[in-house]
Amino acid sequence: MAIRCFKPTHSQVQSSKSGSRLVFSSKQIEMFRQMAQETRQSVLAAENRKLAFSSAGVLAWFSGSSGTGKTMAAEVIARELRTSLYRVNLNQIVSKYIGETEKNLARVFEIAQKKGTVLLFDEADALFGKRSEVKDAHDRYANREVSYVLSKIEAYRGLVILTTNRKVDLDQNVACRVKYMLEFSPPIPSPLSQPRR
Repeated sequence: MAIRCFKPTHSQVQSSKSGSRLVFSSKQIEMFRQMAQETRQSVLAAENRKLAFSSAGVLAWFSGSSGTGKTMAAEVIARELRTSLYRVNLNQIVSKYIGETEKNLARVFEIAQKKGTVLLFDEADALFGKRSEVKDAHDRYANREVSYVLSKIEAYRGLVILTTNRKVDLDQNVACRVKYMLEFSPPIPSPLSQPRR
């Protein structure tokens, strides 16, 4: 099966801060709606084709430091899709024991698919950073885990969002499947939240 490789939509996202709340611009909200609409269309097209293993999902990569609105943006998109957000911390899923990571991920995807949720993988760089050269059995196994997750993402009928708090070299096999690459910058104070002089 040929890999479907996208030229991702890159965008900067900078929220503003109004008191203790983050606020997205109308342009950013429109981009989130576009992601939701594309997810709807992709899932509907796959259902119409009735292909069990056709790629129906949309993959997004959100990067930026903590507190920049990555999770909040995912919540906005989930609301637009009228579904819930299933947040998974990959640090808690990835296991040092052979086969355990795959079992954990299979459970996550099964639950999420049944509920039709948006899947959000926090700390995705734990698994999707650039793969190392295979030097031993551990490296070979780590590369196999990434391949396994990619196959699960491709079969997932919905939106999968991968987040990271740091700049990371993304594995090429992951990067080519990413449809939306959003970089979140620290929020700027809103003019309404500035003290009056």
